[in-house]
Amino acid sequence: MKKLNIIYFLFAFQCCGLAQVGIGTLTPASTAALDVTSTSQGFLPPRMTKAQRIAISSPAMGLMIYCTDCGAGELEIYSGVYWRNMIGGALAPPLAIGDSYGGGKVAYILLSGDPGYIEGQVHGLIAPTSDQSLFIEWGCIGANMPGAEGTSLGTGNQNTIDIVTGCVTTAIAARICDDLVLGGYSDWFLPSKDELNKLYLNRVAIGGFSTASQAYYWSSSESTNNVAWYQNFCCGNQNTTNKNLQSFVRAVRAF
Repeated sequence: MKKLNIIYFLFAFQCCGLAQVGIGTLTPASTAALDVTSTSQGFLPPRMTKAQRIAISSPAMGLMIYCTDCGAGELEIYSGVYWRNMIGGALAPPLAIGDSYGGGKVAYILLSGDPGYIEGQVHGLIAPTSDQSLFIEWGCIGANMPGAEGTSLGTGNQNTIDIVTGCVTTAIAARICDDLVLGGYSDWFLPSKDELNKLYLNRVAIGGFSTASQAYYWSSSESTNNVAWYQNFCCGNQNTTNKNLQSFVRAVRAF
């Protein structure tokens, strides 16, 4: 009977234009659209993890959830810009670099001024926790890959598409990333020169990178017909080298 009463009240509120709904009371408070009265039961909001909360696309201002793995678990509300906990204004922590998320670990979070940055939203790069190859060519030395010259943030995915379209060789760095299915995701790509540098800067938080004296990792950024950009993860320097050099590969995906 109690469930039927709740359904009736909600139906009446939505369909019949009632200004107030009372659950457990026939006289809801005059300032409340919904008045739930009980001495033995509480209100139970949606419960979800931080990753599930972040995956909500364009949350409405005032949206409320219970985050099960934020701190010790907390009630949170969306302010229109950030999620805040309900105990006094401290911002609920967003994703951080090194967090497990989206098939790997958060490798970089876009900042104001970065290509693709949207105020109030969290976007960036995710990297697997281990390399996709230890010794593999960039591929197709002597051939130009039109469109694969992008070096900035946000260009790695298109570089990868252009490389696998223009180079029929199977065992190449870009194709390994393009073919990768990991953590339920298949939209991995070979990072551009600047994207690869973000992985280097956050290599400890991501984990699994080689520290050998010649730990060369390929980017998807072509320089000329014969050479492409790489980064040495032992010491951070970026340079170009012949596309047939056998180097390391670590994929990324955007979120």
